Amino acid sequence: MTPEEIDRIIEMAWEDRTPFEAIDFQFGLNEQAVIALMRQQLHPKNFKRWRQRVNSGVSQKHLHKRPTGILRFKSNLQRQITLNKISKR
Repeated sequence: MTPEEIDRIIEMAWEDRTPFEAIDFQFGLNEQAVIALMRQQLHPKNFKRWRQRVNSGVSQKHLHKRPTGILRFKSNLQRQITLNKISKR
């Protein structure tokens, strides 16, 4: 992976509303691979903070935790985000 792709994956992983399924769809990394990447790339304290946030009630990283009204993981601003494969379809 290029440094730009790694940066984008980390950015998506920190976003509360971006589910792991979106990262898997765009980059082919399942939840366990994203966790391994975050563990490798982040400082241990930041990794712990991220894991706590993902497992908290605030995060919607898992589709089963999302409200039923949200049917997709693509935002209205998706086309403005660079290095994003969804917007090129």
